[in-house]
Amino acid sequence: MLSFPNNKGLARAFSAGLHACIYLNADIIVNTDADNQYYGGGISKIVEPILKHKADMVIGCRPISEMSEFSFLKKCLQRLGSFIVRQLSNTDIADATSGFRAFSRYAALRINVVSQFSYTLESIIQAGSRSITIVGVSISVNPKTRESRLFKSNWQYIVKSISIMLRLSTQFRPAKTFSLVGGLSLVSGFLLGVRYLNFFFTGSPSGHEQSSILSAILLLFGGFSFLAGLLADQIGANRQLIEEVIALQRDQYRQSQGYQIPYLIYSRPK
Repeated sequence: MLSFPNNKGLARAFSAGLHACIYLNADIIVNTDADNQYYGGGISKIVEPILKHKADMVIGCRPISEMSEFSFLKKCLQRLGSFIVRQLSNTDIADATSGFRAFSRYAALRINVVSQFSYTLESIIQAGSRSITIVGVSISVNPKTRESRLFKSNWQYIVKSISIMLRLSTQFRPAKTFSLVGGLSLVSGFLLGVRYLNFFFTGSPSGHEQSSILSAILLLFGGFSFLAGLLADQIGANRQLIEEVIALQRDQYRQSQGYQIPYLIYSRPK
């Protein structure tokens, strides 16, 4: 049994379990939440695409619309969140927050979760940006037995999820994200500049100097956003190379140390 001497959060627990399975020479790793939400009989369904070499990461997608314990608001938020993750990751996963997943060793070696809140969104976006083949399969769920211990309310989950997605969009899709922000700023600045020039050439610029100042600020911000996107894109390329080196080192450590679990995981017998 693996455990930490103190609570380090869901994402850290997931990463520790993933890495321990790698060092124990696992070829396929199945992850499920501890709240008995997911039907264990679905394991065969989520590992099948990996066994058939059709995917390296499989998400068990819940029947959200049929889950009576989910309120109408929560169902809408689940669909919206999954839609945003699909856009950021270029995948077609219907249930991005599902904790019922299977990983091939190839995928497990390359998943590096840095969030301390949850691994669900980050691992999908990371897999999509790293060209790890990811698919979703429909699964069954068990009746609800207790409330979630990950967050106190839907609003807390929304705020944290939004902050995670904003960070991940700049981390894994920097060029696209900064180009969007920079483009909106440049267009806004250009339109304000045209507005001021219209007043200037018609002989009534007085009282509209604020438009020229704001236009200049927006144009500068847009230009800097494009430069920041180029720089972040180069940093992202270096991060990808580093992650590949880390993946190779993990695999080499596993082969050299056999089944020894690294010191960073606190192990306690039952």
